[in-house]
Amino acid sequence: MPIRSLLLSASLLLAAPALGQAPASQPPASQPLGGPLVPGVCLLSREAVFTNAVVGKAANTRLQELARAAQAEIDAGRTPLEAEAKALEAVADSAQTRQRREALATRWQALQAKAAHNGREIEATRAKALERIANEAQPVIAQTYAGRKCGLLLDRSMALGGNFANDITADVVKGLDARLQSIPVERERLPEAAAR
Repeated sequence: MPIRSLLLSASLLLAAPALGQAPASQPPASQPLGGPLVPGVCLLSREAVFTNAVVGKAANTRLQELARAAQAEIDAGRTPLEAEAKALEAVADSAQTRQRREALATRWQALQAKAAHNGREIEATRAKALERIANEAQPVIAQTYAGRKCGLLLDRSMALGGNFANDITADVVKGLDARLQSIPVERERLPEAAAR
């Protein structure tokens, strides 16, 4: 996603001069760019494959479940800490109160570290699932590429316009759906040392 955001930002910067007054040779913004079909040049959106394929939808649903469970772990630890913090606000300042506040701050830091660690585990799980789907999609992409007589395959998200008739994304999704419906997605467990 960060790369996609960067690309979007770059394309917006490139488009910025066109936001002023466009030269007469440029088509109006409402007119699609279109153009002739370029034989042998095909387009593919891997992101759309992951989003639209049945296996991608199933993996995404499972990742959401794992993320909710990871968040529930943090919420369960946060509730008593918040209650203790509120109780300490009402207590007069003393050496014992400061000591309790320091201990509470240490537990807050530990909970924050656990939340960050859980986030890294969920991200590692997502990356592993995407890698597995990409590996399963690769033979389908190769077969579709050959079947459509492509000589060059470009990432569709990089195209700013043109004739998208040689977009093989839908065919790849269909082929991947026929090949695979789901994959096992279990939370990756990272060593605690990785959290530091």
